[in-house]
Amino acid sequence: MGWYRKTADGWLLSLHVQPGAKKSSASGMHGDALKIRIAAPPVEGKANEALIAFLARQLGVPKRQVSVERGTSSREKTVRVADVEADPARLETPEK
Repeated sequence: MGWYRKTADGWLLSLHVQPGAKKSSASGMHGDALKIRIAAPPVEGKANEALIAFLARQLGVPKRQVSVERGTSSREKTVRVADVEADPARLETPEK
């Protein structure tokens, strides 16, 4: 898939993040990135914190293994997941 790629220590994810949503969820593709809606405002890093928590929960990894590598103040983000066992494709499946 074009929006994630494997690295030596895990994965790099290309994401388009929309803060201020009613509920956090993945919502399809936005160009070459997976669109993630986050239910947190884009102020004082709250949306980034909520994004990290959402991704960690969805991928089944500790929050400390998820970090925003690029785009901390942008909607276009590159996120590192430092766990080779994580499966980014799980993000494409809607939450139940």
